[in-house]
Amino acid sequence: MLKFALEKLRDQYDFIIIDCSPSLGLITVNSLTAADSVIIPVQCEYYALEGLGKLLNTIKIVQGRLNTELAIEGILLTMYDTRLRLANQVVEEVKMHFQEIVFDTVIHRNTTLGEAPSYGESIIMHDASSKGSINYLNFAREILQKNDMTNMTNEDKSNIFSDEL
Repeated sequence: MLKFALEKLRDQYDFIIIDCSPSLGLITVNSLTAADSVIIPVQCEYYALEGLGKLLNTIKIVQGRLNTELAIEGILLTMYDTRLRLANQVVEEVKMHFQEIVFDTVIHRNTTLGEAPSYGESIIMHDASSKGSINYLNFAREILQKNDMTNMTNEDKSNIFSDEL
């Protein structure tokens, strides 16, 4: 059903994002079945690595049985706190095991990201200059670049926003 609904929208939009809860239930499987690609957010916390393994197994099953065209767009590291040794270890583990499919952009943990939904706003509408907003703008830029949807030069691509780990 979801796949048919998306077919009507494909001509109207460059990207259609289906945001699923962090469970591997029927809604997630249906979404993976209808999707062209999947972005895997991974919190920089210990149990996220266990969840990543389970999600990758689910994706492999969907690719084998329900949607052979499903691609992994990449892994997005989220809720990164530079002060925590564990967060740094998770980043190292994910980058070591998944190398080229890990996005360069990392979403840092910050208060403003948590506040925005309570005001019913996106992070960019809530505080466009916040670290979280800059992180998500960098992520959007990276997605556009990966899909060859920008006219930026290589120098511009690396200098648009400051986003150091």
